[in-house]
Amino acid sequence: MRSWSAPSVPNLPGAAVPLNLYDTAARQVRRTEPGPTATMYVCGITPYDATHLGHANTYLAFDLVGRVWRDNGHEVHFTQNATDVDDPLLERAAQTGLDWRALAEREIELFRTDMSALRVLPPREYVGVTEVIDQVSELIESLSAKGLTYSVDGDVYFSVADAPKFGEVSGYGREEMLALFGERGGDPDREGKRDPLDWLLWRAERPGEPSWPSPLGQGRPGWHIECTAIALANLGAGFDVAGGGSDLIFPHHECGASEGYAAGGEWPFAKFYSHAGMVALDGEKMSKSRGNLVFVSRLRAEHDPMAVRLVLLAHHYRTDWEYTGDQLQEAEARLERWRAAVALPSGPAADDVLARVRARMSDDLDAPGALAVIDAWAAEALAQGGSDTSAPGLVRDVADALLGVAL
Repeated sequence: MRSWSAPSVPNLPGAAVPLNLYDTAARQVRRTEPGPTATMYVCGITPYDATHLGHANTYLAFDLVGRVWRDNGHEVHFTQNATDVDDPLLERAAQTGLDWRALAEREIELFRTDMSALRVLPPREYVGVTEVIDQVSELIESLSAKGLTYSVDGDVYFSVADAPKFGEVSGYGREEMLALFGERGGDPDREGKRDPLDWLLWRAERPGEPSWPSPLGQGRPGWHIECTAIALANLGAGFDVAGGGSDLIFPHHECGASEGYAAGGEWPFAKFYSHAGMVALDGEKMSKSRGNLVFVSRLRAEHDPMAVRLVLLAHHYRTDWEYTGDQLQEAEARLERWRAAVALPSGPAADDVLARVRARMSDDLDAPGALAVIDAWAAEALAQGGSDTSAPGLVRDVADALLGVAL
């Protein structure tokens, strides 16, 4: 499946600062130490509705990870999936009378357009689950050969009793796991399972649902195994960062980590598990199931996409926050000030701006702190001017390279 177009990213002068990032599994901020090529997998959308601000918040967070790595001289190998067959997609297709494939492709194309408009750097591999059914079934077969799976009426489950590291990503206790498992796509009450937390790897064919032939029987993948298979195939075990929203900590990343450990023999499956906070509207988490969505496509149709990006950057990526319309007005005013300042023929010296923005972004992606640095330079430039003719161009490049804001 094709990705989206990549914007050009300016090269910044001077010495970059290595990225320190919060690792959910370690429960602390740690130094990332990628090799010449930094590797990252970010869980993608289930394309049954348009991209909302919560999605954009997550994908922008990991765009910042890639930008800081690039500033440090690393090549970035970034992979992302699209869950283009899953229960919510099939349910929405049935409700609307659309073919599920057409619905998925329509929303994936809209997602590409939204990400391009927001200047999110694209993945090297953008993979639909329907493209890798054979890879997924082969992975499940390998897990079965190790005695880690069992069948319930043709559905194949991973046995949590055979997952010795289970719980180490989230740090959650069993009762919290059980509650979240039921809320987030699991089936803790299914009869025939050995443990309520055992999770589905392969769903046997149901009437009226799409399915594919495999040695496991006619069917389709479960949710978590798809990301494990795609990450293994493209990045291998022990890649640098696995990313997503905080609602993926459990069960998605927890289950995927155990699958990857069982398949690849390496722990941790990803060196970092990093998660973006949730975005709320009217006091509730923004989600498709609740219908309280602010769609990126609608915002960018009425506002500069860079103002939308600035709304997101104004909140630390790990915080939960609530969107209000006045935040967009504030972002538009900020964008106007920045553009006016970098349009000046000269301004205050900006070497310190570069150093301070680098310092803020290396400190667990402190984008709000980085915005404040540029705010201060722009205010001084507009109020007092300056004699450094290279400063406006340098600030423009800093905003573009490290924050993704095109001025």
